[in-house]
Amino acid sequence: MSTHSNHPFHLVDYSPWPLTASIGAMVMVSGLVKWFHQYDYSLLLLGNFITIITIFQWWRDVSRESTYQGLHTNMVVTGLRWGMILFILSEVLFFVSFFWAFFHSSLSPTIELGMMWPPIGIIPFNPFQIPLLNTIILLTSGITVTWAHHSLMKSNYSQTTQGLFFTVILGIYFTILQAYEYIEASFTIADSVYGSTFFVATGFHGIHVLIGTTFLFICLMRHLNSHFSKNHHFGFEAAAWYWHFVDIVWLFLYISIYWWGN
Repeated sequence: MSTHSNHPFHLVDYSPWPLTASIGAMVMVSGLVKWFHQYDYSLLLLGNFITIITIFQWWRDVSRESTYQGLHTNMVVTGLRWGMILFILSEVLFFVSFFWAFFHSSLSPTIELGMMWPPIGIIPFNPFQIPLLNTIILLTSGITVTWAHHSLMKSNYSQTTQGLFFTVILGIYFTILQAYEYIEASFTIADSVYGSTFFVATGFHGIHVLIGTTFLFICLMRHLNSHFSKNHHFGFEAAAWYWHFVDIVWLFLYISIYWWGN
């Protein structure tokens, strides 16, 4: 398909990646079921491999279209902005359901929970230890990603690199600390509704931190390859929006589940 057109929209070329992504997702979910029931994770590894290879090549093509082929016009970028806004809005509603479940159970604990919250036998985390440190880490990462964004808009590419690098490191540090917290937990996801709401809410947030860290790492790699300029960097802007969303969700988690829920 010709890259020359008389309209500002981007009509994408034929691509195999939606098909291979669907196959990878199907194999990965089937592998999860096989792992749960037969303790064999070979199919899961195959699904992960197909998905990762697909992601790499699909993102490579999108980067080429936006950076080198000039197909992401102002009209296309406006559509991408609205798409990202609606995606983050859907993520907000996703987490609202977890907070709803938590407050539904904690504000009126049933007799099975001992009419108290946390339930009898549950020893919750001290909110002023690892949870507080993780809060400081995420708030700091929000500062560093904003620093990187403003540096990019001023064409200060060295400080953009530094800001992105520190943000990625802080994201990895947060994940390591949360993994340590899970290992040291005195309760499990099977320990009443407290364990369920705690691990589902914080676990999904942890997955979002991993996704956001990967998002920012890809942006760092693209920045080092001179893909961004002060006028054309929506990929990084979307990553920054997503990271701020992850920060805000953690603040709500910390205040409601770790601190108030104690």
